[in-house]
Amino acid sequence: MSVSGIDEITFGSSDLPTCRRFFDDWGLTLVDEAAQELVFESLNGCRVRVAHSDKPGLPQGIEPDPTLREVVWGVESQSDLDLYRSRMASQPGFQDGGVRVGCLDPNGLSVRVQVSVKRKLDLPCAKTNTWSERGRVNQPAPAYDRATPVEVGHVVFFVLDLNAATVFYKDVLGFQVSDRYPGRGHFMRCAPEGGHHDMFLLQLPTPKAGLNHVAFTVRDLHEVVGGGMHMSRKGWATDLGPGRHPISSALFWYFNNPAGALAEYYTDEDELTADWQPRDFTPGPTVFAEWAIKGGIDGNTRRQKDAAAPTGKFLTDKT
Repeated sequence: MSVSGIDEITFGSSDLPTCRRFFDDWGLTLVDEAAQELVFESLNGCRVRVAHSDKPGLPQGIEPDPTLREVVWGVESQSDLDLYRSRMASQPGFQDGGVRVGCLDPNGLSVRVQVSVKRKLDLPCAKTNTWSERGRVNQPAPAYDRATPVEVGHVVFFVLDLNAATVFYKDVLGFQVSDRYPGRGHFMRCAPEGGHHDMFLLQLPTPKAGLNHVAFTVRDLHEVVGGGMHMSRKGWATDLGPGRHPISSALFWYFNNPAGALAEYYTDEDELTADWQPRDFTPGPTVFAEWAIKGGIDGNTRRQKDAAAPTGKFLTDKT
């Protein structure tokens, strides 16, 4: 019994048209549109809602919009849901909607749980040829014109009280700490076995509540790059990337998100089991990124942003 991952997120924003363009370019499918709400889906059915800030019933934000207003976590069965119902019943802001139960976390964020509606997928992904293992034979690696995210893979929040938030997610939702910035941040995963983190809680020197980013899982490095260059061609601004995180091993590309903070494409994170022992890290640029490109890659020139465009000559041509 454990949470299986993120089933749905809801943003609050006063600019739905710009958010609609962004998530369409991002690669999500618009499945419902109303005057005050947009609903998108990833490949496996994970939902991204963008609601107008004035929409009645929208959960209260932990910071001014645009930002993330709610996270819905999925579980496998009704019996799992009943267990989380009992755990949440004593928490602030408890709500029981039958198919979905929830409360407020110590940061004031609306947290919900439901029996997961995500679809299982069998997707073709790039195989990597290393010196020791040759998994790709007589087959070129894929190239992508754009990304189609599989799901919302993780969320990252600034928190007012790191210890209180960590205790809530451990005791109420059953999360486990994967790695730590002692006193500053905790990477947490939903279950003993799974990807490196489904949530990262970060306490700044002057604590505040807020969203840092929402991360979308894609198939492989080639889709991170193809998706990022498509977003660049569409005029969306890179915050950082592409690059690689040494803590989780994930490859990433971050973009400014009109629905709140940043959106990340990522892939190839570490897979952990119950045998994993959390490590402690000291914050620093080489800990956050083994390597990274500031400003991104221009989708048309295929070079770092603002670099000279290729001339069409062979690189060995000198004249």
